[in-house]
Formats: sequence, structure tokens, C-alpha cells
Amino acid sequence: MSKGVLKKKSFHFAVRIVNLYKYLTISQKEYVLSKQILRSGTSVGANVREAEFAQSNLDFIHKLSISQKEINETLYWLELLKETDFIKNEEFESLNFDATELLKIITSSIKTMKSKIK
Repeated sequence: MSKGVLKKKSFHFAVRIVNLYKYLTISQKEYVLSKQILRSGTSVGANVREAEFAQSNLDFIHKLSISQKEINETLYWLELLKETDFIKNEEFESLNFDATELLKIITSSIKTMKSKIK
């Protein structure tokens, strides 16, 4: 999968997270968990963008590793929001699918770059 696909998917995911944040704060009056998911969910794409202009292959791996951690954290917040009834199962399933797909792409990109280094 090309870097362009990861860039687009991570940006689209960030937009969805921002919209989720707006829903949680306006409709649900939830301010703590929403801040956490906003931070981690938008950080994924920001670090993908940083990796785009990495100074070295190791720097590229480092930036994507941060994205990997952030998307995993986002999955945690999504699960928590679902289990505490702040989001419906349908919303969770859709966001969880996108987040899991991003995690797989990021992990694959890291493995590919590591194999190129060896």
C-alpha cells in the first residue's frame, strides 16, 4: 500500500474523530474522554505526515511507531466510549473498523521499512 493511501486514510480518520469530538461535547456533554480521543485520534495522521519527510529510515520508523501507539490508544478510547454508552455500537463498529485498518497499514509499513534496512 502506498504512502498516499495511508496519508488519505489517516486524514479521513482524523476528520471522523473531530466530528466525534463535536458530537460528544455538544450532544453528550462529555469532556474528558472526548479530549483524550481527539488528541490520540488526530495524532495518528500528524505523525504519518511527519514520517513523510523523515530524515532517515530510522526516523521514518520512529514516526510511524508513534502513529501505531496513538491508533492503538484510540482503539482503547473507542472501546471505553462504547462500553459506557457514549457511542452506539454502529458508530463504534465503523470507527473501530477504520482504526483497525490504519493499525494494520501502519504496522505493515513499519515491518516493510525494517526489512529494507536489514
